Amino acid sequence: MTRSPLRLLSLIAAVLAAVLLATDLAPARARASTHLVSMFEDDGAAMQTDPVGTLERLRLLGVQVVRIPVRWFVVAPQHRPAHFNASDPASPGYSWGLYDSYVTAAAQVGIAVDLDVAGEAWRWAEGPGIPRGNQPSGHGPWEPNATDYGQFVHAVAERYSGSYTPPGASAPLPRVSFWSIWNEPDYGPSLAPQGLPGHLRIDYAPLLYRRLVDAAWKSLLATGHTTRTDTIIFGEVAPRGFPRWGVYSGMTPMLFLRSLYCVDSRYRPLRGYAARVRGCPTTAAGTRAFPRQHPALFQATGFSDHPYMRWYAPNHEPDPDPYTHTSTADYATLGTMGRFERGLDRLLRVYGWHRHLPIYDTEFGYITSPPKRHWAHDHNPWLSQSTAAYYLNWAEYLHWKDPRLASFMQYLLYDPEAALPTNDYGGFASGLIAYGGRPKQTYYAWRLPLYLPVTTTRAGRSLEVWGCARPAHFAVVEDGPQTVQIQSAPGRHPSNAAFHTVATATISSASSCYFDQRVRFPGRGVQSVRLIWSYPDQDPMGYFNPLGVTGALVYSRHVQIDLR
Repeated sequence: MTRSPLRLLSLIAAVLAAVLLATDLAPARARASTHLVSMFEDDGAAMQTDPVGTLERLRLLGVQVVRIPVRWFVVAPQHRPAHFNASDPASPGYSWGLYDSYVTAAAQVGIAVDLDVAGEAWRWAEGPGIPRGNQPSGHGPWEPNATDYGQFVHAVAERYSGSYTPPGASAPLPRVSFWSIWNEPDYGPSLAPQGLPGHLRIDYAPLLYRRLVDAAWKSLLATGHTTRTDTIIFGEVAPRGFPRWGVYSGMTPMLFLRSLYCVDSRYRPLRGYAARVRGCPTTAAGTRAFPRQHPALFQATGFSDHPYMRWYAPNHEPDPDPYTHTSTADYATLGTMGRFERGLDRLLRVYGWHRHLPIYDTEFGYITSPPKRHWAHDHNPWLSQSTAAYYLNWAEYLHWKDPRLASFMQYLLYDPEAALPTNDYGGFASGLIAYGGRPKQTYYAWRLPLYLPVTTTRAGRSLEVWGCARPAHFAVVEDGPQTVQIQSAPGRHPSNAAFHTVATATISSASSCYFDQRVRFPGRGVQSVRLIWSYPDQDPMGYFNPLGVTGALVYSRHVQIDLR
């Protein structure tokens, strides 16, 4: 079936509307339930070899925005040509094919793109003094030159401005309206050195990152990407760190941010040597000028965080950290999110700004066993797939309840190849699909999240049922409001035939998949609860039966309740 341009435009408009709703800058926003954007990242082998097929599968999961790291060394030449103009996307030496295919494929299937202009520069864009034996590949994160990075961002932003036609092409490339700056700058393998060389107890990476953010912001604005039309976020911080960060280790995110914003542990502006060595104002006048000199730190759409919870329940971070034996007060995990939000607000108030920056979750997921294996020396209690599915739905419910959180992210669609060295069998196995192609339990939990905050009550009383039919927001564009059935059946392991619909929920917004309602379940004793939804007969993108799921019934995980 021919894809309709009007359908394509209407669906992309709906996705962008959802993103814009999530970037509401008013401090007193309504509950985030109507604005939580579904994000995803996986630029592995499947995406590289079949971007359209991979993105079609993500759309069938209901993904609204796909995060794509733009790796500097992949695009830029290894050796800088004599007349290389790094700001010009047409300059000989640049290689854009991979990212052109991603951006074009995403537009084709109606998913918005977040381009994370990441690091990993070639040596010509790095500083001197790289420790011997590091970066054998010839590219890495060592003291990247902010001017070079700004020129690279300019080239990326111009190419995906919506008005750029590559040489030899007949039409402009699609516009990208979602941008993030660098990746995990508080983590040594992403930005080094973390500590000032020769004085490793003096944090240095925040100064490097401040320069990178300034350069990226200037280039984005110069190419027509502003917060009036685009989503521009910074931070992308790793959620934990170490008390001694060294060169290639990492510091805790709040310590990193206090240095980024030039304040001490009591949120007082730095002065004297402590300020000078961190590139910070040394006078009151300089402090007053700081927001004007570093506008992205105050005017960006929002802040981005990777609030991984390791193998812990999503509402609790052990304190002290059992691995570093230090306080988690400066962490930015989901379990410490309230404290992190207050710290971020406090940083802006130092400069008289009373914004509450929306926080974007741009990496999240739970590693599962299988495929991970437990070894005698391995104290990591990897989660079963069923527990990971439960925690994933619980985590999304906590995101939905927090008005500051603007997105919910799933990091990886596919688990990496399992045949890795035995000390890390399975790798970062947070994917929804196991290596080999079989969906894990988290796949179904992510597509139709279901969570009941309370699962025990007296017979005849109602329980809160929260959930989401994630792909339904795409169907709303063409087919109108979507109905989700809330079903129950007696027992812990009932057959499909035993389930009966006890209530329905309606998804009527193209920007949100969520519902939250009270349901009275009949009977007594232990029951199983599930959601059921059907893909529409007519796919809203104009595809005919993509991946064989049109009209198919899909189910959530089961949740046990006890009616006493």
